[in-house]
Amino acid sequence: MSKVNILGVDFDNKTFNQFQNEFINRLNNHLSTFIVTANPEIVMAANENPEFMKILKNDPDYITADGIGIVKAAKMLKQPLPERVTGYDLFTWLMDVASDRGSRVYLIGAKPQVIHAVQSKIAKEYSNINLVGAEDGYFTEDLELVARRIQKAQPDKDYAALGFPK
Repeated sequence: MSKVNILGVDFDNKTFNQFQNEFINRLNNHLSTFIVTANPEIVMAANENPEFMKILKNDPDYITADGIGIVKAAKMLKQPLPERVTGYDLFTWLMDVASDRGSRVYLIGAKPQVIHAVQSKIAKEYSNINLVGAEDGYFTEDLELVARRIQKAQPDKDYAALGFPK
């Protein structure tokens, strides 16, 4: 798998269409997939926090270039990425896939008013999705408690819009 290293973070050198093909294959094979859509702020945070960098080095299955600054940095390094692959674009496409498959979905992150708006939009535009949970990202509980709550809901897919350090 081709990677482009930008300040220690390895970005997958793929187009949006290539990501889609790989994700469909992983979904069809029931493979858990952890995707990080990293922008320049995430790269800088990882460079300031060794534990965060360790997570980005070891845990994600994919890291996409979610920021034009990442695409420009890759070009400057003479290892151009084919395009920007944003979290929003991946999310809306994955929601289409989830709706087509009648998936159980759990959402976590964003401000309270944003998560409520997303819940409403899902009800209107993705009627086949079974939304088994949705909560904003301003929780104060221990992450283990939140993880158990998500696990108890038994989603097929969970989407997190949590900034660093969560």
